[in-house]
Order: sequence, then C-alpha cells, then structure tokens
Amino acid sequence: MNAKVLNGREHWASRLGFILAAAGSAIGLGNIWKFPYITGENGGGLFVLFYLLCVLLVGLPIMLAEFVIGRSTQSSPVAAFSELAGEQSAWKLVGWFGVISGFIILSYYSVVAGWSLNYLLMSIVDATAGKSPQEISGIFDKLYTSGSLNIFWHFLFMAITVGIVLSGVKEGIERWCRTLMPLLFLILAFLLVYGVFSPNSGFIKAAKFVFAPKIETFTSAGALEALGHAFFTLSLGMGAMLTYGSYLPKNEDVVKSAFIITFLDTMVALLACMVIFPILFGHGMEPQQGPGLVFKAMPIIFSNIPGGMILAILFFALLTFAALSSAISLQEVVSSNFMDRKGWTRKKATLITGTAIFIIGIPSALAGSGSLLAQWKDIFGKNFFDTMDYLAPNWLLPMGGFLMAVYVGWIMPRKKLEDEFKSGSKWAALYPLWLFSIKFIAPLAVLLVLLYKTGIINL
Repeated sequence: MNAKVLNGREHWASRLGFILAAAGSAIGLGNIWKFPYITGENGGGLFVLFYLLCVLLVGLPIMLAEFVIGRSTQSSPVAAFSELAGEQSAWKLVGWFGVISGFIILSYYSVVAGWSLNYLLMSIVDATAGKSPQEISGIFDKLYTSGSLNIFWHFLFMAITVGIVLSGVKEGIERWCRTLMPLLFLILAFLLVYGVFSPNSGFIKAAKFVFAPKIETFTSAGALEALGHAFFTLSLGMGAMLTYGSYLPKNEDVVKSAFIITFLDTMVALLACMVIFPILFGHGMEPQQGPGLVFKAMPIIFSNIPGGMILAILFFALLTFAALSSAISLQEVVSSNFMDRKGWTRKKATLITGTAIFIIGIPSALAGSGSLLAQWKDIFGKNFFDTMDYLAPNWLLPMGGFLMAVYVGWIMPRKKLEDEFKSGSKWAALYPLWLFSIKFIAPLAVLLVLLYKTGIINL
C-alpha cells in the first residue's frame, strides 16, 4: 500500500500504519483507566469473559460496518451518508452523531488526558517523595479543583493533538502512531514483567480475579456494563473508524484488519488489568477503587516500592500515549468533516475546530473548581464535565452505533455491501455470519445498552 493521494484524498502509507492508527484510536483511557476499575467493581471473572464475547459479537461487526462505509465512499461520516442515502436523507444524521460525539468527547477527554500529563510530570520530578498516603491521595483532589491547572493541561494536550493532525494522515497521524503504539506496547510489556517477578507480586491472585469465573459476582447490570464498554472501547459510533476507513484503498482486507485491531485493543485492556491488579494485590489493596484507581491508588503504591519513581514515569507515560492516540482520531473526525463538507484546507479545519473544542472544554476543566457555570449542577443535577461525559457515551454513541448497524444491515444496497465486504479479503466466507450479526445481534445489543445507560430499564 503506497503513500498517495487519490481523487484529492490522502491515504495511508502502509497497512501497518493504518492498523496502528486505528488500534491507537481504540486503545485509550478506556482501556488503561476505565476497564480495570469497572472490572474491579464487577468482580472480574465472568464479567471479563462476557466482555470478550460482546467484543466478538457486537464490537467487531460494527467496526467492520464503519470500515465498509468509509472505504466505499472515501468520505468522512456526514459526507459518507450523504453519498449513500442522499443529501436530503435523514440518514445523514448518523454521520452528524459521529462528528458531534467526537467534538464533545474530545472537549472533556483532553481534560482527563491533561491529568495524565500532570501525573507524568509529577513522576519525573518525584513529587510524591516523603508524602503520606493521605497527602498523595489528596493531590488529585487539589488538581481536580484547580481551574487554572486544568485549563493549562487541557490547552497543552489539545495543542499537541492539533499539531499532529495538522501534519496530515501520513506525516502526522500515521507517523506519530507508528511511534506511540510500539512505545505503548513496550511499556505495557515491561510493567507486566515487573508485575510477575516483583518481590510482592500478587500476579496469581490477580489472574484468578480477572479470569476465574465467579457466578456470585456476575449481575445483569454488570453484563450490560460489559456490553457497553465492549462497544465504546473500540471507538465505535463516533465516526473514527469510518473516517480512518475512508483513507483505505479498495484492495485493503478490512475484515483481517478489523480482527487485528480488535485483538490489539482487547489485549491491551486485559494486560492493563494484569499490570495494575498484581501491584494492588501485592500491597494489600483491593481493586474496587472506582475511577480513583489510577490517579489515587497507584501513586500511593509507586511511592512505597523500590524503583517506584521509574515505574510511575512509565505508567503515566503509558496512560498519556494511550490518551493521545485516541484524541488524534477524535480531532481527525471533526477536521475531516469540514474538509469534506466545506472544502476547507486541513490547516483551516484543524485550527478552527481544535480551537472550538478547547473553548467548549473550558467549562469541563473548571467543573471541579465551581468557578464557572455555578448553576449548571442545580439545573441538570451534574456539573458540566459529568454532563458531557453522560451525554456522549450514553446517548450520542449508542444512537450512532444503533443507526449505523440498522443502516448497514437493513438499508444499504445488498450487492454493494457484499462487494465492499469481500473486496480484497481472504475472509469473504464470513460475510453471511457478519450480515446476521449486523442485522440482528448488534442492533439489539446496542439498543439494550442505550436503554440501560439512560435509565429507561433498570436491572
């Protein structure tokens, strides 16, 4: 696959570059921050096994659907549905769900990513040295309530993201993902080896917790949590995979690529558990720490073990790299939309939308300080950050994913769909199985997630 521009559209320089970029989009804070703590909250075991099943039956088929639409139209989400269904068709809204989701998610995602940058710097200067566990835990509380610090890190992270996307598909996104993803895998491997061989390793206990089925800890609510995370962790419903697929040539084997990307994403989520939990168990801590697991519990442990400073640097570098690779794809979704729809140059589209995302993210950065939109929580019951975090994953992404599955499974011309699936693929025999999943299994599963997440059904 040679680097080139076809019909005015950039393409990936290599298959490996595409796979690393798409895997980078999927592998983010959801894998290294969220998956370990929801696994801890749901008791591991059957929760993890059910999650793996959901990835295979729901996540993978929808990823393939996005690749098929993107490659067939060579367009970003809104333009893609306009071409397939017509400019006046309501199906164009599916594309807008993706663009709006990417915009909203990146606006507050960059605030969380900024926390990673903050902790990476703290680790480099060994800021926790000599502090008590209570003082270390309190560092995050101070960070969360400091509006000026949050805005600074939010701005810095967005500046890095915009700078990479400005350079284009090959020179920016692909080149950086070729660097970030191998580094991420190397750091993860090093931390895993440490978890296995460290003097106070809780690796065996962690392995049993993560993989041994325990019926008593598995609940229907946990099952839907696993289903929802399997969907969201693969960057589905936000147009990222569709956009990345639009930079593929017609002879790319999208089926094989989807399998590889799904495998890499799932492997990182599981390895993140096997990095974090052995350290927790080895130091007498439990995994039911909730969202504070990474930013409160882990720094306390790092401050009390030999070589903890190096481990902390590696761990928060891992978290930062994962966040950046996902943020790049979110920015690209928004930028490419205005490049395709408005004819803007990449520079104009990226600078304008990146600035807008930064501005919209300021209330999220100030949410903990209570210094802006003070009445927001009184009106909506959540602060601005939590409102955005509720709106996108619980409404926009499920709606986008559900409608994507319905369109591909029931509306898209069958001949075109089959040709796109089989084009360049050695896995053409899987088409009937994939079609059944995208018509029946995936829409029903995503609809259940939507109803559960929004509180329409309670379990």
